Amino acid sequence: MKQKNITRGTMLAALDVGSHKNACFIGRVMDDIGSVEVLGVGYQASQGVKNGAVVDIEEADDAIRQTVHTAENMAAVAMSGYPLRDVIVNVPGNQTKSYNLSINVEINGQVITDNDISRALVKAQDQIIVPNTELIHTMPVHCRIDGHDGICNPQGMTGQSMEVDVHLVQGDMGPLQNMASCVERSHLDISTLCAAPYASGLSCLVEDEMDLGCTVIDMGAGVTSFAVFQRGAMIYSDFVPLGGWHVTNDIARGLTCSNADAERLKTLYGSAMVTSSDENELIDVPQLGEVDDHAPNHIPRSLLIGIIQPRLEEILEMVRERLDQNGHGHVVGRRVVLTGGASQLPGLRDLAQMILDKQVRLGRPIRLSGLPDAVSGPAFSTAAGLLTYAASHSHEMPAEIIASVDNGALFDRFKIWWRENW
Repeated sequence: MKQKNITRGTMLAALDVGSHKNACFIGRVMDDIGSVEVLGVGYQASQGVKNGAVVDIEEADDAIRQTVHTAENMAAVAMSGYPLRDVIVNVPGNQTKSYNLSINVEINGQVITDNDISRALVKAQDQIIVPNTELIHTMPVHCRIDGHDGICNPQGMTGQSMEVDVHLVQGDMGPLQNMASCVERSHLDISTLCAAPYASGLSCLVEDEMDLGCTVIDMGAGVTSFAVFQRGAMIYSDFVPLGGWHVTNDIARGLTCSNADAERLKTLYGSAMVTSSDENELIDVPQLGEVDDHAPNHIPRSLLIGIIQPRLEEILEMVRERLDQNGHGHVVGRRVVLTGGASQLPGLRDLAQMILDKQVRLGRPIRLSGLPDAVSGPAFSTAAGLLTYAASHSHEMPAEIIASVDNGALFDRFKIWWRENW
């Protein structure tokens, strides 16, 4: 991975490789605060990827190449004929694990600088050493100076000691290497990695939701990932290994039809909750292997929804259980934002409110300008969030930068380092 300086006019590209679709967004940074204008988009059905992991490199490479080519063609004028080289790529939630640590560093009455925060982050990284993993995020979440809480930015302040709450996210090396191989075969370089639920949160959440506390649930095809935000930062992320594809598969099995017909039925007639009128509405289900369209199979719509609802309940129950197990179920605010392609079923918001006992809304990308209507829905939240992350993740220090922290030229700094390490 390589870090890129982000300034006004910088061209950025985001690649969201999912189990159901691939999406590529190309944008240009418009100002110094990280606003991005979308110049080109490309998307198409995913190939060679299942449950967020590459299962066929040839198919995945071909699908990625076509997706990127479509976005390049749309942004050709702004790119002045130069081909795309660097992309930021998502890491699915089922390939990541998050950790929270509290790190204490001595200040000894001196003015706190970036270097002191970097020392805390390095110490946090040293405590989380897991074989066959890649460090994706290292985020300073919250600071305390001499026991005083509520400090947002400690730079320039003085004290004897500083405690920093750090959130780290690591990814599984094997799946990441397979994804990197697919991207490189398309003659692209990965500039940055970003956890998918984090990108979705950056794309969908308003500032007050991030600050007061909110859980974003990204319901994809193969995986439902979620992240908890508080005080403007992500403090926890996790996943459940179920998504929209599992709902489709349940329909195909329950109604004995093909997966393609099951997906069509889910899209046209599906809902998360049964209503009284669904029993009287009949829908036509093509039978598996039948070539005679003159023998329709009519079923009540309530039967279809009766297959969909239990699976969605299971997914939401598992999310609630994971949040409760990790202490975030009731501690963080009563706000949930649903996003992702599988979140668009009618009635899902009401079902989520009932199961999670929280206020729920449907989230879509809100921070990019020039986004075409075709890609402005919840299904493209992760791709949009990748661009936002690439343009404005100044609050996070990449591993390759903080790994070379300068411990200071002053003798007092050396003494602090000596006491901390020996």
